[in-house]
Amino acid sequence: MKIILAGYNVDSQVVSDLVGEGERKDATPETISAAYARISRDPRPVDELRSVARQEVEQARKSNRKIIFGMGHHSVAEHVVFNFDVIGVSRLAIEEIEKFRLCSFTEKSQRYIALADEYVIPSEIGGSHLEKKYVETVEAQNSLYHKMFSRLKERTSRWFSSDQRVPDDQRVIEGMAKEDARYVTSLATSGQLGETVNARNLELMLRRFASHELAEVREIGRRMYDCVADVAPSVIIFTDANEYDQKTYPELKSVSAELVRDDLSPVDDTSVRLVEYTESADAALVAALLHTSTDRSYPECREMSEGMTEALRMRVVKTALEHMELYDTALREFEYVRLTFDLVVSASCFAQLKRHRMATITTQGYNPDLGITIPQSVKDCDMEKEFTSMAMRSEETYYALLDQAPPVAPYVLTNSHRRRVLLSVNARELYHISRLREDDTAQWEIRDMTGRMIQLAKEVMPLTMLLAGGKDSYPQVYEQVYGRPPKVERPELPA
Repeated sequence: MKIILAGYNVDSQVVSDLVGEGERKDATPETISAAYARISRDPRPVDELRSVARQEVEQARKSNRKIIFGMGHHSVAEHVVFNFDVIGVSRLAIEEIEKFRLCSFTEKSQRYIALADEYVIPSEIGGSHLEKKYVETVEAQNSLYHKMFSRLKERTSRWFSSDQRVPDDQRVIEGMAKEDARYVTSLATSGQLGETVNARNLELMLRRFASHELAEVREIGRRMYDCVADVAPSVIIFTDANEYDQKTYPELKSVSAELVRDDLSPVDDTSVRLVEYTESADAALVAALLHTSTDRSYPECREMSEGMTEALRMRVVKTALEHMELYDTALREFEYVRLTFDLVVSASCFAQLKRHRMATITTQGYNPDLGITIPQSVKDCDMEKEFTSMAMRSEETYYALLDQAPPVAPYVLTNSHRRRVLLSVNARELYHISRLREDDTAQWEIRDMTGRMIQLAKEVMPLTMLLAGGKDSYPQVYEQVYGRPPKVERPELPA
């Protein structure tokens, strides 16, 4: 056996210092993808293939182009990985970046970091009569943010002081104040993130960005391409705008406008609805577990499962979950059960929901007709009127932009404004969402939303969702089912 560390990500400045100014031609991840592409047809050891590729960089690049783009083996490009620092882009643009599920992102949090008055002015309105109105609105939002942060911090500090059970932790106090004050800031607010993406997904990202309606997103794509064009030219080729990405959704919108009857009915803003789910989900789960654990076909397993008593199905599910700790994922068989939720969430809530990229998430645009989400803390410190007034001012500017520069109108809406989201998720992923978002440390809006989702799920598939719940409640949930606490209630963190 031979196990070799082939390479890993290091800071670009370190690479530059090591390879010198053009002294080494093999300082490219393309040699790894070319070497790995040869594994299926070349009997030599992998480390030898890598050595050959480093000695023949141009040949490695030709090989990549032939295999990836000529023969269609695009997975070879996944061995080339890039890290990007993405700085000074709007919250609206970050939503577009983080749509790509097979990438990794760590984003500057508006929950934990006090915001400065930094925001993006879309180039589409730069120098126009709309820019002044836009800037005045965003700066007014930011001014109210600082006022609210101060007031909320005072309120939270008083609450902590009055509750002897809660330690007077200034970091926690400020965090709670930041969490709710951000609801008044705009989607134009500047953020930053670290991104890790392989070349296959980066090429898709660049192509989508090139076709995007927002100039800011197109510029992000151009700058990302400039970063990698000379480093790995053989694995990133198809990056131009295309009609599929440019025209499909606009044309669907046009067709839909003809087909959907406008009866002037009021907008339905129900926040959480379970709209579709696997029928007889518990029986389907048990059948899948039997299929893995026997030599019977799935139809036979399904027939057995359907014929079982509830007690017998419970026995199978309890066996599947008995050794699960709060940090474990549910078994893969849970993926055969699906649920689809129609959600109405604020931008603050969506900022966290969008990170669950293994789910299927599609959205409508932000819509002022859906109203706004006002934190209870804002109401408690008598700032609801100011908050609502600012939201109305934001909407006035939004409609002015919508009339003359439609794509950029959402920039000026606040984190309290809402949108519709269609979320389709398998039961395994829903367990993960529940553990993370129902926990007492989760942000209050997404915690409430997730709690409602789990409640609805348990109504139609109680066995499948038997141990769903946040990390904090897991020991109690487990003990209710098994009559004893789990072996590990909370994982011990290293000192």
